[in-house]
Amino acid sequence: MRIAGWIFAILILAIGLINTFWGNDPGYGIFVILTSLVFFKPATNYLTTKTGIVIPVWVKVILALLILWTAFGVAELFDKIELMVKDFA
Repeated sequence: MRIAGWIFAILILAIGLINTFWGNDPGYGIFVILTSLVFFKPATNYLTTKTGIVIPVWVKVILALLILWTAFGVAELFDKIELMVKDFA
């Protein structure tokens, strides 16, 4: 399960980076990048040790679904990936 968590965290981070640099709303991309920290275990461990705040799994699931929904639906992720590929080609 740890590997799946890391893969998902990197996926969310990549969505944020793509939206920041190839989108028309860099604020949304930065928000997703910062939100992706919730899915990285070292970041959540650091948050827990410094503040005592523990983020429940159900909050992470809802947040992940919301990010995926907005990225694939509203933010037009596939169009932005196409722009990114054209820039690197």
